[in-house]
Amino acid sequence: MSHRDYVINTCVDTRRATILNCLMPVDPCFTALLADRRNELRPPPTHVSLADVRAANKAFLLQTPAPPINAVEEFAIAGAAGPIALRAYRPSAARNLPATVFCHGGGFVLGDLDTHDAFCRSLALSADSVVVSVDYRRAPETKFPGPVEDCYSALAWVAAHAARLDIDPGRLALCGDSAGANLVVAAALLARSRGPKVCYLALFYPITDAGCDTASMREFARGYILTRDAMQWFWGSYLGSPRDAANPLASVLRADLAGLPTTTIVTAEFDPLRDEGEALADRLRAAGVTVFARRYPGMIHGFAGMPHVTSAAARAVMDTAADMQASFRKGGALS
Repeated sequence: MSHRDYVINTCVDTRRATILNCLMPVDPCFTALLADRRNELRPPPTHVSLADVRAANKAFLLQTPAPPINAVEEFAIAGAAGPIALRAYRPSAARNLPATVFCHGGGFVLGDLDTHDAFCRSLALSADSVVVSVDYRRAPETKFPGPVEDCYSALAWVAAHAARLDIDPGRLALCGDSAGANLVVAAALLARSRGPKVCYLALFYPITDAGCDTASMREFARGYILTRDAMQWFWGSYLGSPRDAANPLASVLRADLAGLPTTTIVTAEFDPLRDEGEALADRLRAAGVTVFARRYPGMIHGFAGMPHVTSAAARAVMDTAADMQASFRKGGALS
């Protein structure tokens, strides 16, 4: 079975997904996870500190086993408002590897280098790419566009220090999940005009619009880990003012997307963010961008970071890594 056949037969081609809603029940592998409502992301009560929320979320995400990798190195680079920590994952001792700058998820508020350590290792090994993870400033301490500028600064630094990292600056990708995927698109929009050249984007269940009013956002508002209330709280924490919601570097679905590189978009069937991610795929195609968009049946938000829960996690990473490798080989053009 070819890679393209897998996309159509095992997942759902999102160009047909509007007539194929709820193809199957939530995968039974998530039964215990969903039954424990303590796992549900909701706005914290006023008596719970943000530090406690972050710690609880981190403890949950650190359950993912971290695969061994050839080398891990940490850097601190100069950002617009101070140092930005980076962590580089090298899958092998090979020279001049491609590089992928990774922006973690967490609703702009949660997450850090450690919460996505296992995911970055898996991506580096699957794609045979150096992965550089960015510890951007988080909301609400840093509002939009601070995190965007941090992620762009990391991208520019990686390209400018290719010799230091022993990477090929001509094979540079961006990857992110959830809020991190939003920041990836925003950084790519900045890179389109400022440089450097990026040949590929990988977006896992991206946040794309501050409206929080799609059909999937309403249908899966509660009961599937990520909630609509949490999304509204995340946006409220991230945006400095209501008018920022219309800014194309925040609500990236509203941006002029022409000229962006080949993009893979991963969505999950039972995810409040599903429809806005698939709408982004449609907007990218309309702008002339080559897009691979896959909806994984029975999956929930964050599934690709749960290989200890579902085998679909490894499948989604491998599918995306195959696209990434093809883009590296062909200079960003997938046939």
